[in-house]
Amino acid sequence: MSSKVAYFINQYPKISHAFIRREILALERRGLNIQRIALRGWDAEIIDAEDREEQRRTQYVLQGGLKPLFTAMLKLLISDPGRFLSALALAIRVGWRAHRPLRYHLVCFAEACRTLPWLKASGACHVHAHFGTNAAEIVMLIRALGGPTYSFTVHGPEEFDKPEFLHIREKVRHSAFVVAITSFARSQLYRWVEYAQWPKIQVVHCGIEFAFHENASFPVTVDFPRLVSVGRLSAEKGQLLLVDAAHALARKGIEFELALVGDGEMRAEIEALIAKYSLQDKVRLTGSISTEQLREEMLRARALVLPSFAEGLPMVIMEAMSLRRPVLTTMVAGIPELVIPGKTGWLFPAGSVDDLTAALEDFLSRSAEELRLMGEAAYERALERHTIDVEVGKLADLFAVACSEGAPA
Repeated sequence: MSSKVAYFINQYPKISHAFIRREILALERRGLNIQRIALRGWDAEIIDAEDREEQRRTQYVLQGGLKPLFTAMLKLLISDPGRFLSALALAIRVGWRAHRPLRYHLVCFAEACRTLPWLKASGACHVHAHFGTNAAEIVMLIRALGGPTYSFTVHGPEEFDKPEFLHIREKVRHSAFVVAITSFARSQLYRWVEYAQWPKIQVVHCGIEFAFHENASFPVTVDFPRLVSVGRLSAEKGQLLLVDAAHALARKGIEFELALVGDGEMRAEIEALIAKYSLQDKVRLTGSISTEQLREEMLRARALVLPSFAEGLPMVIMEAMSLRRPVLTTMVAGIPELVIPGKTGWLFPAGSVDDLTAALEDFLSRSAEELRLMGEAAYERALERHTIDVEVGKLADLFAVACSEGAPA
């Protein structure tokens, strides 16, 4: 497919959005021409060299301030008042009963007006957004303004926490198709959209690049029991519960080391709990690190532990499994679709410090050979379901259909 497809992202590049970068680059390897558009991120601190290149190639809607937004709105009002007023009415409708004030949705409308000329100038036949939040709203408004067809990827859990306030039904209804990253995500969308819209919702897994897991093996010679936990330091990731479980292990005299990779609003609270339990010699916070540094942290560990309370399907789980690391995590959302208890890792109830501690104790009691076998099974499972070129192939096919069937809004 030679036609140009645009990607519209809230913030790009971003360390937690490395999976979007991988998806875009994999699509380009297939010969697609990808236009990158983001609301913000032109002035973000970038760690990865690949992200710096992506930053250079991205157009930013909010760069330049408010004047370009108002100018774009005025031009569209003059050139096509009918579409302008129809799209504005849609913005008001979705903003009337929403999780954010109406003025926020009017800003989304202005951002759509600003973006539309870029899409027309590039000849983009379709635009794809990640997440069913503001990015999906903006591409829906672009379509209402006369822009190309659109689609968006739903990850969860935010879209499932407040689907009515995010107007998920409206966004699906106007879309060409919707991607769900797991069967669980698809089922949650089924709950909120009309039955006639169900065929639009397609499962395409997030993918892992070969280079990430190339030459990785399980460290059977590593004697010290080291674990790694990766994720934003936030309430839904459950790091406080993990520190509680670490305290329980330490009180029993069980040897371990835990690295908490990531940063976020709960860092100070987590550090305070670590200090309260005198776990500074056992629990280490790394802050934000690059993709390569993350890979090294995983390679230094025997397993990944992720005690999340709410998730979609975390990329770090498939990444750890591709590095032949078993995973200890919760049985929430799409996670049980990937992690098989007793074969590729451990699943335990979310929110239970006792079950988390028991899983950790069981893991720490296993021999190197048992863990090696689990790691091999994890590797095979991850590649079977999450090879980037296979999953991106499904997405490319959906884009091709959307571009061939697309018509003026």
